[in-house]
Amino acid sequence: MRSRFVLLPLFLLISHHLSGAETKEPRVMDFRTPPHNYLDWKPRDRFAGLQEKMLKGEVKLDTSNDKAFLASLLAAMNVPVSSQIMVFSASSLQSEIINPRNPRALYFNEDSYIGWVPGGLVEIIAADPEMGPMFYVFNRLRPGGPVPDVQRSTKCMNCHAGNATRRLPGLIAESLLVSRAGSSLETYRRDVQGHQIPLESRFGGWHLTGEHNLTSHKANIMGNPQGGKNLIVPVPPGQNSDLGLHLLPTSDILPNLIHEHQMGFENRLVYAVYTLRQLKHENKGMLGGAAKAEIEERAQELAHYAMFADEAKFPAKGMVGDPKFAEDFLRERKATRAGLSLRDLDMKTRIFKHRCSFMLHTDSWKAAPRELKDRVYYHMALYLRDQPDAQHAHIPQAERLAIRSILKETMTDLPSWWR
Repeated sequence: MRSRFVLLPLFLLISHHLSGAETKEPRVMDFRTPPHNYLDWKPRDRFAGLQEKMLKGEVKLDTSNDKAFLASLLAAMNVPVSSQIMVFSASSLQSEIINPRNPRALYFNEDSYIGWVPGGLVEIIAADPEMGPMFYVFNRLRPGGPVPDVQRSTKCMNCHAGNATRRLPGLIAESLLVSRAGSSLETYRRDVQGHQIPLESRFGGWHLTGEHNLTSHKANIMGNPQGGKNLIVPVPPGQNSDLGLHLLPTSDILPNLIHEHQMGFENRLVYAVYTLRQLKHENKGMLGGAAKAEIEERAQELAHYAMFADEAKFPAKGMVGDPKFAEDFLRERKATRAGLSLRDLDMKTRIFKHRCSFMLHTDSWKAAPRELKDRVYYHMALYLRDQPDAQHAHIPQAERLAIRSILKETMTDLPSWWR
């Protein structure tokens, strides 16, 4: 039976009038005002759900000490301890206590991110399906006391709603050469997130462990200013800090890679969703040619990213990720009858065997507006045709067929012409 993707060139006629339309510079939106009203929104993210269960007494966290509290919070949010990555640049809400002597640990799953630094607060970012990242901070734990109060933080917006996230609530990571105090001496990458960032430009101010086979990277170093120059000083994990204060002594390459990919997807999706909401508000629910062209641009950007069209090059020897994190990550896989999944790892020449983002299975994607999703699926289909053009031809035929089968068997909102 011939694939329906063979007929896709006919479908191109639907949007040719949009492809040549002029689009303006990326818009800046005020997420605090209508139609978004972010600060007034009642969150429906994973942590908001946990809060409700804690209030009802259905979930209790261990407050015997900081590490026990953190571990019980991770378990309650289904965040694997093995996802731990560590950063020692003073670039967060608790910058005064983060440095090479006291790194901050981050833990995450597909929609939630938990940060903790010894002697500090617990910070949480959880993705609301409609409004994007929500920010929470626990007050200091009193060992043996009640669960500390938690606040929905607005201070985080100073960084998490800036240029790096196109002025919308988002996820950020930087790559910096830091001093002994954790302050920035040089910037290797800023205001951009995603798997397209060259590996040699990442990890500045971060610890990196595992068999990554990278001969050039910015991890595990700090700078010592001397004579107008910055002397590079190695900072291997545990040399300047007590790793026993953390749940693990590692900051493995695999969770670092997954974390970067998720940030890039989430931020692009948030920007697209807010853009569509803003356009509908400005045009009283109607979408004219200019509005459709802008949506088309956002959809094309998302599809390009979801299909790993510009993934950073791997080292020649590939990488070997932490087996425990791989096991925890694969536990959430959605598989076909043949056993294929978007979470299947490659780690030889790229992160995943099937270059299509597993983030399509998140609640954030499921809640995305139909007008956006249909256009993203269309642009994804250009990469999965039987005979893609040169612009969409980075995926070989066998992999394209595998991706198509995975999407058809694990997704419930594909356009009818996919079937």
